[in-house]
Amino acid sequence: MAEIVQQRIEDRIPELEQLERVGLFTKKEVKSIIKRATALEYKLHRLIVNKDDFIAYIQYEINLLELIKKRRAHIHYQFKREEIEYPIIHRINSIFRRTTKKWKDDVQLWLSHVAFCKKWGTKGQISKVFSAMLAIHPDKPALWIMAAKSELEDRSSSESARHLFLRALRFHPDNKKVYQEYFRMELLHCEKLRKQKMELEKAEMDLGEYEFSPEILSGKLAEVVYRDATGNIKEAEFVISLLNIAAIFDFTKELQDSILQDLQRKYTDDSVTWDFIAKRELEAPGVGEELHSAKGRASDINRREERCCLVYEDGVKTLNTEPMWTCYAAFCLERLKRKTNVEELKEKRQERLLGVLQRAHDSSLLKENYYKNWLQILLSSGDAEAAASVAMTATQRYSQSMSMWSLCLQTLMQLGSGDIGRLFQDALTHVNPKESLPLWQLQLEWSIANQSPDDTEAIFKKGLMSAVTAVAMEMKELYLDWSYSTGGYKKARKTFTSLQEIRPLPKTFFTKMIQIEKEQETPKMNNLRDYYERVLQEFGTSDDDLWLQYIQEELGPLGQPENCGKIHWRAMKFLEGESVERFTSKYTLLQTGHL
Repeated sequence: MAEIVQQRIEDRIPELEQLERVGLFTKKEVKSIIKRATALEYKLHRLIVNKDDFIAYIQYEINLLELIKKRRAHIHYQFKREEIEYPIIHRINSIFRRTTKKWKDDVQLWLSHVAFCKKWGTKGQISKVFSAMLAIHPDKPALWIMAAKSELEDRSSSESARHLFLRALRFHPDNKKVYQEYFRMELLHCEKLRKQKMELEKAEMDLGEYEFSPEILSGKLAEVVYRDATGNIKEAEFVISLLNIAAIFDFTKELQDSILQDLQRKYTDDSVTWDFIAKRELEAPGVGEELHSAKGRASDINRREERCCLVYEDGVKTLNTEPMWTCYAAFCLERLKRKTNVEELKEKRQERLLGVLQRAHDSSLLKENYYKNWLQILLSSGDAEAAASVAMTATQRYSQSMSMWSLCLQTLMQLGSGDIGRLFQDALTHVNPKESLPLWQLQLEWSIANQSPDDTEAIFKKGLMSAVTAVAMEMKELYLDWSYSTGGYKKARKTFTSLQEIRPLPKTFFTKMIQIEKEQETPKMNNLRDYYERVLQEFGTSDDDLWLQYIQEELGPLGQPENCGKIHWRAMKFLEGESVERFTSKYTLLQTGHL
């Protein structure tokens, strides 16, 4: 091992001598480099090698390159790169190869090697690195795309990029991203050739030796990719993605028209198609003169939106489904949210949206989240009767949806209409009990504001009996809080006493009672001790803060400091795991006055 390390260090001597000779490093720095490199080399030749040692060596060599670059700039010396940087770059590539050979599955290592090659101008190495990586990781489409892009952008080799995409499609014949990038690559290649031809023609050069095939220049290769892609992947969204790529290039009008025809002919059973075609109507050119005034522009926008709606209307006739109505409603809602100072346009948009929502609802095809928008519009326009009607029918349509019941009950509470009490009972019957906590909270909020204390207490007692732990625990805390606010300290203490043995019990139930006791004019320390003892029975094994609060209470004006030692001893006995260490450190801080 020592001989190999020595040989590697000796191989570095010519570059180190050059560094010293040209004044980039001092003799002392060169010795330091040798010492550090020797230590790093020995780590790479141990019996059990570590990936981190290889990475550390690579990073050290890259740092050395960066330092040389800075010092060259500082002393304005740009010669002898072949004798100085090239051996270091070659060595880094060699270490990278050794590392990736040993840890083949680490994709990040491979990509780090690629990034190094790009940064330090060894583009010839990039192809070899990608080739080796893809041999190990052919199952990762992103790496194929990255390799092909590198060939196109770094090496200007469209032929190699095409070859890589074709190989990628053998492994991933149904991968959308590979097809999209292959399609884009062919269009980029076509654009590059067209620019070259234009420049040559502008310079009035003889094009005899250059071959510019009219088929390639018109994007026929991209069309071949498109046909192959849509033959394998028959999805409207995918076809639209290819159309959007083609639209980036100004020479693809024929190709775009062809793709659009395919879309309209083959994919009319998909709402995405209708949505895309409808929105294209917004891009239609405006009519000259009237665009100079705000009203004229609003009128033009309204006409475009009407054309969009005509397409959507055809869509819902052909395809009467929830996704189709959702696309229509989403479009109308998006247009309504757009700012305009022309009141007529705003009213027209609102009228259009309300009409679509009503018709979709009548067809039982309106998506749940659109009822919220519908109710908001009706409430803001002051149509309380319609809002109440929509709220009621929405709960029938989505009778098991907690969010729908919550929204509609809030609307009816706001309007003060309907038999709210009965509706709350209906809601709790239909909704999954595990999701019902917000309904209980909403019912209590309504009851406290509108019903007698006895009716509210009945709701609390019913909630306390819930089999759902979260509901029962929340009810205890809310019941205690309500008891204190309506009946004062005596009622709160009575409620606490009646519930303190009924599990499940939240910690906040006890801490709330402690807070209530401390708010009294003359708090009783014996009561506080009872509350702390009770909460520690439930949570004393894990909650170190409760023990500290108990100790702080005894150290206060009402307490007896001599009890602190006993509480500390009990805490150390009861607490488990990491909470013991936390308690010990916090108790030390408390004793020294830092807590």
